[in-house]
Amino acid sequence: MTTNALMNTYGARAATLVKGEGAWLWDADGKKYLDALSGIAVCGIGHSHPAVAKAVCEQAATLTHCSNFFAIPNQEQLATKLCEASGMEKVFFGNSGAEANEAAIKIARLHGHKQGIKLPTVLVMDNAFHGRTLATLTASGSRKVQAGFEPLIRGFVRAPFDNIAALETIADNNAEICAVLVEPIQGEGGIRLASDTYLQQLRALCDAKGWLLMLDEVQTGNGRTGTYFCYQHSGIVPDVVTTSKGLGNGVPIGACLAQGEAAQLMQPGNHGSTFGGNPLACAAALATITTVQNDNLMQRATLIGERIMSGLEAQLEGVEHVVAIRGKGCMIGIELNKPCKSLFAAAMAAGLIINVTSDTVVRLLPPLIMSDSEADQVVSILAPLIKHFTAD
Repeated sequence: MTTNALMNTYGARAATLVKGEGAWLWDADGKKYLDALSGIAVCGIGHSHPAVAKAVCEQAATLTHCSNFFAIPNQEQLATKLCEASGMEKVFFGNSGAEANEAAIKIARLHGHKQGIKLPTVLVMDNAFHGRTLATLTASGSRKVQAGFEPLIRGFVRAPFDNIAALETIADNNAEICAVLVEPIQGEGGIRLASDTYLQQLRALCDAKGWLLMLDEVQTGNGRTGTYFCYQHSGIVPDVVTTSKGLGNGVPIGACLAQGEAAQLMQPGNHGSTFGGNPLACAAALATITTVQNDNLMQRATLIGERIMSGLEAQLEGVEHVVAIRGKGCMIGIELNKPCKSLFAAAMAAGLIINVTSDTVVRLLPPLIMSDSEADQVVSILAPLIKHFTAD
């Protein structure tokens, strides 16, 4: 079924998907696809997970929504579990990653004004992606998402990713900076990993300058890289961390977490959300985080990622136009030296769902519940497609 009633924000749709189970999706014609994208890092515990389905059904039959004028028991339970998983102290719930990042930006503004800064400025990175609201697309480093929406928001300064020296130079020349907002791994930017010490150096720089360290873990959070949050690989604790995508396993929810001074800045009237943290979304998120933790899916993410990467490295060794294969856990990028958007359609035809980001990087975001045989199937389908594409 097609309709002209939808705004054309996504272009032509590749298929009409009607059913999902585990790592698999089916279209309206009955064709089966292995989902190596997880709805863009959303369905980390797979499609139609029974724990989430049960929690959503039971909550929908009990109380779907009230408002944040009232205490919501499973919102409080979810906040507690997220703080325990992250080392944070307070949580604000919204409905998306962009909203979580908006909350972080507002926290940074409050922090800056408290320090007497007239134009509190957030330091952001080249090739970053933080969302599509006016503030978050300004914070993003892609002219493609910004084009046509000028004038952009004041109060952002851009720096190269994974370059502490550049940040120190900028700091010496801009007294209005009050925070840094950065992805531990740039997802939309092409699965770009920072060096092992980058977040530690950022933590030290922020401490020295009195800045907030704010991490966008919308895509990297919820077990995807092998720890609940990616920053936990580095042994640091940020002031603010945002997440969404995999938090509700498909039910929209976003979270902005904070600790220390940053956790105390928001007060009644500063921020809010009609739907944020409602009973239904929190029920789904509670079932998701419990499954990730109890089923050892963080460890599973590491094993799946290593299996797929090693398989691709073996299959694609020496293949012309393959620049790099990189990743952490269930975030994997295969960079080519030429645009490769056509690989999306080729993979769909072969029964595999991937996507291409930053024009030249095949991005894989498989679910954390993927089996060994399914991981091997990703490699066995994708590697020949890349070989054939690069041979043309």
